[in-house]
Amino acid sequence: MTSTLRPDRTTEAVKRPGRWLALSVLVLAVLLVAVDATVLGLATPYISEDLHPSGTQLLWIGDVYSFVIAGLLVSMGSLGDRVGRKRILLCGATAFGAVSVLNAYATTPELMILARALLGVAGATLMPATLALIRNIFHDPRERSLAVGIWGATASAGMAVGPIAGGFLLEHFWWGSVFLINLPVMAVLVLVGIRTLPESRNPHPGPWDLTSVLLSLAGMIGLVYAVKEAAAHGLSWPALGAGLLGAAALYGFVRRQLTMPLPLLDMRLFRRRGFSGAVLADLLTVLGMSGLVFFLSQFLQLVQDRRPFEAGLAELPAAVGAVAAGLVAGRAARRFSVRAVVAGGLAAVGVALAVLTTLGQGAGYPVLGAALLVVGVGAGFSFTVTADVILSSVPKDQAGAASAVSETAYELGAALGIALLGSIVTGVYRDFTGPAGTPAGAHESLGAAVQAAAHLPPHQAEALLDAARESFVHGLHLASAAGAVVLLTASAVAWFLLRGQKLESAGS
Repeated sequence: MTSTLRPDRTTEAVKRPGRWLALSVLVLAVLLVAVDATVLGLATPYISEDLHPSGTQLLWIGDVYSFVIAGLLVSMGSLGDRVGRKRILLCGATAFGAVSVLNAYATTPELMILARALLGVAGATLMPATLALIRNIFHDPRERSLAVGIWGATASAGMAVGPIAGGFLLEHFWWGSVFLINLPVMAVLVLVGIRTLPESRNPHPGPWDLTSVLLSLAGMIGLVYAVKEAAAHGLSWPALGAGLLGAAALYGFVRRQLTMPLPLLDMRLFRRRGFSGAVLADLLTVLGMSGLVFFLSQFLQLVQDRRPFEAGLAELPAAVGAVAAGLVAGRAARRFSVRAVVAGGLAAVGVALAVLTTLGQGAGYPVLGAALLVVGVGAGFSFTVTADVILSSVPKDQAGAASAVSETAYELGAALGIALLGSIVTGVYRDFTGPAGTPAGAHESLGAAVQAAAHLPPHQAEALLDAARESFVHGLHLASAAGAVVLLTASAVAWFLLRGQKLESAGS
């Protein structure tokens, strides 16, 4: 017995006119978010040089987007179910483009952090709406699997387009230009989306409960902030207080949803083993991979002295693997099994992360490229199938809220991963011993050390860079090892929780 529902078998539902053109608009929104997420990593060394953020501020620039978006995804997904998914998607895309301009022209670390937070507010409207619209546009299960695969492949393609386009821009323009590439994509999305996207909403949504929204936001931000602070500075009263406040808010949120006749989020969704297993697998996967994603660009540029465009090309195998796997993941899950494809993909990613612990400063590219290809293939299989499981586990009227839970798992995993694994890298790095006369600021980040070395005598600069790079790589090894453990754990979780889970087939 599975947790899937029988699809609507009417010809009109299965063969909705213009559904593939509508999908092309939805994947533009995915591309918008994916490109923005990847170009930040490439731009980080330049942001460090220009804005001079502290190590803590640099982490905030990297993860505040995830903090805010994790806190608002459920609320925005539910809002889309109520006011219309097309409407919230187009409004969110417009806001995303406008706030990207603020990111591009930020002049201080504080303003950059604020701009990233506002981008999180806009971004929270996009991803749940795209998946929910796919659920409502594609009623044929096999077509929907292909649509979800294209959706995931586009996100992966964005991971490739972002570093390559960003690397080109960084070599010819200032770092803010990498955020301005969102504008033409947003413009096309809005103009074409107005004409091609069908509107859909829950016909009996109930009120959008502001108290639930605030509890969700306070709970997620409080909890993730506590983890970040504890990982970076050890257990302290502020971290403990934020954690308790966040846990209390989330408890209040759950209690309120269970007592409301028409809740913001139907907590009964989590009683479905397939739904819960897919969400948990996604969270652990992103947590284990996020440290690598955030610091890989710094390794390629600041340790191996690659130019930004070259660093972007070096990350291409992961995206290629994810695109290829995403397009065939649904077919593979039907031929073998959901749990075999998801668990196998996650185990492959875990092994690849373990291989990365052997890379040194002067490591050749073949090993790194092969490991990134395996990471992409494994993640592409896993994420595509879990997204399909989540969508097919709920009625289409609740697609926005269910998609938001899925995206919350991604963003919470990213925030926790950058906080925990990123803090491992930062903590190990700060302890390096430089030559006499090393500026204190060089211990804040590797970018700061490279900048400081430019103002030192050659022999002293070389000693500083050797020590800083060795310490950074050691921290990256530890983070990769921790990520490998998390991914192998996620594989085991998926194997047990997705037992008996099947994707819908056209004749079910």
